[in-house]
Formats: sequence, C-alpha cells, structure tokens
Amino acid sequence: MKRKLTLEEGLNILKEGISKAMMILDGYPTSSLFTCEEYMKLYDCVYHMCVQHPPYEYCAELYEIFKKALEESITSKIMPVLMDKTQSFLIYEVWNMWTKYKVLAKFLGGFFLYLDRHFTEDRKTASLSELSTCCFRDLVFSELYPKILEAAISLINQDREDNSVCRDLLKNVSTLFIEMGSGKMHYYENFETRIIASTANYYNSLFPQWLPQYSPIDIFMKAQMCLNQEKERASQFLHQTSVEKLLQVVHEQLLGQTALDQAALYGKQKPECGDCSIQYQEVLSGCAGLNLGEGSSRV
Repeated sequence: MKRKLTLEEGLNILKEGISKAMMILDGYPTSSLFTCEEYMKLYDCVYHMCVQHPPYEYCAELYEIFKKALEESITSKIMPVLMDKTQSFLIYEVWNMWTKYKVLAKFLGGFFLYLDRHFTEDRKTASLSELSTCCFRDLVFSELYPKILEAAISLINQDREDNSVCRDLLKNVSTLFIEMGSGKMHYYENFETRIIASTANYYNSLFPQWLPQYSPIDIFMKAQMCLNQEKERASQFLHQTSVEKLLQVVHEQLLGQTALDQAALYGKQKPECGDCSIQYQEVLSGCAGLNLGEGSSRV
C-alpha cells in the first residue's frame, strides 16, 4: 500500500472486514472469520491511513468509523435480542451479549490499533477500549438499567423463597455493574443500596408473620437460619463489605430493635400474647453470646 489511500478507498476495504467481524455477535468464533493475511490487510489499511501526510491522514475519520461500527453492532444485533427479555432471561442475554461484544470490540480494535498509538493519546480522547465500553453503556446499559436492576432484585427474592435461582446470573449482573462503571463503583453501589433496601422490606414484612406462629425461641432459631442463608447467598455475588451491610440489616429486622418494636406492637394488638415482647427480649439476652450468621460482625 505505497500509493496514497483516499478515505473512500480505505472505507471500502474496512467495510467488508467490519461486516464480517460483526458475525462474532451471532456466535461465530474469531478463528473462523479471518485468515492472518486478511487481518493484517485491515491493520495495514488503518496504519497507512494514519501515517499518510495531510490531506491523506485520516485518524479522526477512522476513529469515527470505529465508533460507528460499534454503534451499528449494538443497534442492529444486540438491542433487538434484548428488548423483549425480562427477569432471568434479560440478565442472561445482557451478559451473553456483553461477553460477545467485548470480543468484537477487541477484535475490531486490532484493526484500528494504531489509533491508540498515534491519535487517542495525542488528542487526549478515549482509548478504543474505553470507547467500546462507553458505547455499550450509553446504548444498551443505560437503556435497560432499570429493568436489569429490578430483575436482579426479583431473582434474589425468588432465591429466598425456593433456592431455585442460578446464582451465576447474580454474579454476572454484579460484575456487569462494576464493568459499566469503568473503574468507578456508582452502578454497583446503587445495586447494593437497592438490595439492602429490598432486604429490609422483605424481612420487615416477614417478621410479623412469624409472631402468631412461633415462640420467641423458635423465631430466634429461624432468624439465625436466615442470617446464615443470606450470608451464603450474598457471598456468591456481592463484595464482602456489601455482605456485612446486608447481614446487619437482616439482624436489625429479625433480632434488633426493629424486631422488638414489632413484637411489642403485636403484644398490644393481641392482649392474650402481651408478654411476647418481654419473652423475645429475654431470649435475645440469653443468647447474646451466640454468633448470628457465621462471620457476621453482629451478635
């Protein structure tokens, strides 16, 4: 490629490679799409278009071509798969498409690699990798974030009821929130906040159901079991600090002042059980040395 390449000529060469690379999103392995010679032809095309002297230097235009290729892959192949999905199907497909998209972005980035060396640093603009994440976040994640968050909370509640959830899904969605933050934790922190609030509501409504059915000591044993189950579940998809916060919330709802207040209110509403809050307090005092939820910082 010693002669000057015009933008139109270069784009014609790249179009075929970009179209073929998008087949990664359909499940095709990269090894079946390009020979080494084909891959190098595309890399050489971008390289020469970057190092040619003006007016044949097209770094800015190539950067936009890379960005548009990512955007087109999202609008034409990813979003149609995701738009009608809900609950566990949504989480599964978002993670599946994000995984394939990362492969696509890395593969396309190989064609355009010279831009990171010759353009993005000089212009102080997003690297190809950063741009890839931004495109997915802006066009996919931001659009579906509320649905993904609600699906995750629903799965956690479902798992509390019947232990039927594949917890790898929850691990994947937790990882997705972190990766979409590009090193910042705001998406994950919002996820954590929603989980903790949902957990508090769940046990706050569950505890009054126990009061007519179980003795204080039975309630204590059930609370201890719930703490252990929550720790075992949450440890599979949350950071340790998040697990500790979650256990503190469960403890407060089932064995803390919130629980005592509900027991006292129940005693007022059911005079024949008026001493239940006193019994409950006595049980907690007698069991104060027990560790509730192995590894929990609360007793």
